[in-house]
Amino acid sequence: MSKRDYYEVLEVSKSASADEIKKAYRKMAIKYHPDKNPGDKDAEEKFKEAAEAYEVLSDDNKKARYDQYGHAGVGGAGGYGGSGFGGGMNMEDIFSQFGDIFGGGGFGGFGGGGGGRQQVKGSNLRIRIKLNLEEMVNGTQKTLKVKKMKMAEGATSKTCPTCNGAGVQMKVMNTMFGQMQTQTTCGTCQGIGKVADKIPAGANAQGLIKDEEEISINIPAGARDGIQLNVRGKGNDAPFGGIPGDLLVIVEEEVDKTIKREGDNLHQELYVSFAEAALGTKKEIPTVGGKVKITVDAGTQSGKILRLAGKGLPSIDSYGKGDMFIHINVWTPQTLNKEQKDFFEKQMSSGDMVAEPSGKEKTFFDKVKDLFN
Repeated sequence: MSKRDYYEVLEVSKSASADEIKKAYRKMAIKYHPDKNPGDKDAEEKFKEAAEAYEVLSDDNKKARYDQYGHAGVGGAGGYGGSGFGGGMNMEDIFSQFGDIFGGGGFGGFGGGGGGRQQVKGSNLRIRIKLNLEEMVNGTQKTLKVKKMKMAEGATSKTCPTCNGAGVQMKVMNTMFGQMQTQTTCGTCQGIGKVADKIPAGANAQGLIKDEEEISINIPAGARDGIQLNVRGKGNDAPFGGIPGDLLVIVEEEVDKTIKREGDNLHQELYVSFAEAALGTKKEIPTVGGKVKITVDAGTQSGKILRLAGKGLPSIDSYGKGDMFIHINVWTPQTLNKEQKDFFEKQMSSGDMVAEPSGKEKTFFDKVKDLFN
């Protein structure tokens, strides 16, 4: 099932302000909250869908990529982890990240910022991965060795002695109106409710140690330079049984020696000899989908452009593909042997081989115009 447009999910226009997006999300979250719709799976899915939409549209960088590339621009297509939620985020995840959107009031047992023990999340990791054109067109799987913080073997924790595992501290203040009780996050455990007990050698104060892990990453077909993919739960571990962070994978395009990309279209130069251009020939050329044979007609002029429909990159915004354009260059020999030189001199003196444009040849500007039509 394809994802709905995030603006449609929150029922706002693309020109909506940050404040309008925030208000729209709050409205949707209250409407579809599980506490108000007990046992309603459809409402629960819409609740998660609204949180996913807000996670993207409330972030200026993610919103810009989404506006340009759609769901693929924020890793929301192709089954590789979603834009940050996918199908794996539960209610605690949502409220731990967006609790403040509800003004600190919270709902039911989830809590929205009113204090209490927090489930800590590990930090995200960001890496860059280079892909060639074929991998970007067809998709691929990469196995990478990633250095990350992991819980050290043998590390243990104990209940925070300051807050007794509650994650909060209560303070009583005397005011002119009498005593007032306030609740603050525990300064010892930072709201986690646990502190380190046994720390193995080499680990930090939270029992974490740097280690290397092999991680498989699925790259969807049609990936583009600059797109960020989100692999959930493959970032740094969180201390004391918290939620691991995410691995953010930024795609970089590897420059191809022969094929140049222009949007969804590809361009490639093909050099033919003078004899091949005059007599015609067949050539085998590489494309991102494998080698193909093309025909160079007799009498082909240097600068002619051949179009191979559908041999470009898949379009992110539609189901179509770009084209490949083959630019023909007639190679003039730089050195001639005596026999070849005599042949050309004879043709020049006889007048049989002279440049006589028919008037039908396309100018450079005509060729450029054809490319964009």
